[in-house]
Order: sequence, then C-alpha cells, then structure tokens
Amino acid sequence: MRKLILALALAGTALSSSAVAAEKLKIGTEGAYPPFNFVDSSGKIGGFDVEIGLALCERMKIECEVVAQDWDGIIPGLLAKKYDMIIASMFITEERKKQVAFTNPYYLAAMTHAAPKGAGISAFSNEALQGKVIGAQSGTTQADYIAAVYPDAEIKLYPTQDEANLDMVNGRLDLQVGDMLPLLDWVTKNDDGKGCCELVGEPITDKKFVGDGVGIAVRQEDNEMREKLNKALDEIRADGTYKKINDKYFTIDVYTMK
Repeated sequence: MRKLILALALAGTALSSSAVAAEKLKIGTEGAYPPFNFVDSSGKIGGFDVEIGLALCERMKIECEVVAQDWDGIIPGLLAKKYDMIIASMFITEERKKQVAFTNPYYLAAMTHAAPKGAGISAFSNEALQGKVIGAQSGTTQADYIAAVYPDAEIKLYPTQDEANLDMVNGRLDLQVGDMLPLLDWVTKNDDGKGCCELVGEPITDKKFVGDGVGIAVRQEDNEMREKLNKALDEIRADGTYKKINDKYFTIDVYTMK
C-alpha cells in the first residue's frame, strides 16, 4: 500500500510539475489591447504579444494555440489551467509574483496620461486634479496608480482600454492613465485618437506600478517552462526574429525602449 501511495504521488508530481511535456500549449492573451494583442476583422488573434509568443513556441519546437481571455480573469484562468502561459503585456510586479511566476522581461514599459486636446492639464497632483474624472482599465496597475495618486478625483474603470478610449472621445473623461505604447499608438494612428486627444506629462516609471518590465506569466510550479521561455527569448533576440516582429509594430526597440 505504501508503495502504491508513493507511486501515485510521484505520478501526480510528474504531471503537474511542468506543462512543457504537453503536445500542445495554450497562450492566454486579452485580445483587446492593440497593438500588443487584438482580434482582427476575421476573428483571428494577433499583435506583438501574440507574434512574440508564437516565435518562442516555434523556437522551443512546441505547437501553441492562442486563446482570448478578459483581463479581469486572466490570472485566474492560468491558475485554473485554461491555458499554460499569459502573454498579454503584463507588468512584472511583486503583488502578481504572489500568484504566478514570470519570465525575464520581453519588453520594458512605462505608463502615461492622455487628455483631450486643449484641456490645459499640466499639473499632476491630487490637489490639481481634485474632482476631475480620471479613467483606466480595471484590474491593471494603471487603475492602482490613479487610486493611489488621485484619491480625490472621480475614478472610472473600464473592462478594456478601448472602452476607456471611447469615453474620452465622447467627452466623459478629463484624463486617463494607460500603458504608454498603446496610448501613443492610439493618439498618433487611430482616427478617433488623433482627432480628440494627446499625451500629457512625463512618462510614469515608478517601479511600484510598472514593475520590472513586461513578462510572460506561468504557474509557479512550471519552472522548467519558464526557463525554456527565457532561453528562447535570448535566442530570438540574438538571431533577429525579435527585431523583425518589433519593427512591424514600433519605431523603437521596445526591449530597450531606445
């Protein structure tokens, strides 16, 4: 009986210790955060995050499938084994490390403010923005930031970044805080964004909120897969694959922000 119990315990450990042995892995992403992840008109999930993830899978010689998950449920979905990794522009923070493990950063990040053109907002203190309507996507470090820094503002949170952008276009927000690169993309390339809004103030780089960059999240027991992803990331940086994907979406190297 003791031998049977030991054998079953060892089998359970082998099955749960790593997802790498699986024939096919699933990548979880939001699908609502262009240009990093989005669903195109044909229903296909694409974007920088997705292409980096698939390039890593190709390098690891593992077949991968990409699935979309609402942001608020993205970590619970990983823990429930709906997918094997999250590649969704997730900041590496101490709070998130309590639930998941992260790879090395696959790009750096900063946050920024966006405001309607001509709003004249130039001071970014709680006193200066008291009573202003400030928005962010719910469940994000941006939401944490506005709650901590602007407690006397009227805070509005949205399920997706697109919904926050839409409310700003429609005059329902005085200011919003978002990830710098998607907001920059919105105010320079999107017709609505270009018409209504602009980035204001200095980039927000406080590590309490932006963490140590953006990483791939895996379950804490999947250390073997985390190490393989780190190795694959180094390889696609070295051989130019990363640069090719980067240059498709950005004019700077987001790995170094230079």
